[in-house]
This record gives sequence, C-alpha cells and structure tokens, in this order.
Amino acid sequence: MILDTERLLLREFVVDDWRAVLAYQSDPRYLRYYPWTERTAEDVQAFVQRFVGWQDERPRTKFQLAIVRRVEGQLIGTVGIRKEIAKVQKANVGFEVAPEYWGRGYATEAARAMLAFGFDELGLHRIWASCLAENVASVRVLEKLWMRQEGRLRENQWMKGRWWDMLVYGILEDEWVEPLR
Repeated sequence: MILDTERLLLREFVVDDWRAVLAYQSDPRYLRYYPWTERTAEDVQAFVQRFVGWQDERPRTKFQLAIVRRVEGQLIGTVGIRKEIAKVQKANVGFEVAPEYWGRGYATEAARAMLAFGFDELGLHRIWASCLAENVASVRVLEKLWMRQEGRLRENQWMKGRWWDMLVYGILEDEWVEPLR
C-alpha cells in the first residue's frame, strides 16, 4: 500500500527500515513523550517487525506506514490507522516524526492522508486519537485535522516517575468534508 501527498510518500515498512527509525527514536527530544528512556537496535527491530507483520493480516485491521520525504527518499517517521477488530467502523490514528522535521507540517500532512484513507477506503464512521496533554505539538496537529477534543483523562498514564494527563480527540465521517482535505 502506498499513499501519496504533496511532499510525502507513505509506504509499507520493510525490515531494513529499523535503522532510520532508531536514528530518530534515540533523540532525547523524541523520547520526552514516550515511556522508554532509551531505544536499542533490538527494540526498534521488534517495533518495525510488528508493522511488517501487520501487512499479512487478513482481513487487515492495522495500517502503519513509513513517512518518507519525496525529495531525498528519507524515512522521517510513521503514521498509522488501527481498528481493534475487523467489523468495527472506528479506528485510532497515530503518528510520529523525527525531531529534526518537527514544525514543518509533515505530521499533519501524513495524518490527513491517513484520515482520508480511513474514511474513503475503509469506510470508517469514527477516527480517534490520544496524546499526552503536555505534547502541545501533537495537540496542534490533531486540531489542524479538525478533530475535536472529546475528553481529558486525568493522570491516566504512568510514565517516567509521574502521572500524565491524556487527551482524547475524535472526528466523525460526516465532519470529514472536502475543504479539509
């Protein structure tokens, strides 16, 4: 599966992508909002292998794609949409982008393509996302996608020695209109 955007190519992961993922997942800026304090080659190989394995699932319920900049073919992150079970018409969307590419609209562009895929190709009724409340960049991306904040789960995530609030966002198929694409 391949999705094209103006600046990005969203493609299936291959096993050898782990090196590019390790490069950005080792960055302290990236690690700030994740439960781990470091990433090893083995951690990231397993991370990428999970996405490769999802490609063989039938019926397929999880689509996790590599975000690649068209200009130089560099893998800069991942974006995905995941249904819990095949018959459900809702899914969650998630994304991550290498810190050196933050603030350039890549996460929004990739996530927008994934929302379009979810509504137009998978026929979803609802797509939701969650993020740490303190991760204001992710909040901004979700709001640029016209997702609505549906709730705040207070002290819901234990990570790095403290409790973190989580925000839940959602968008329904009838809210996904042409001008937003």
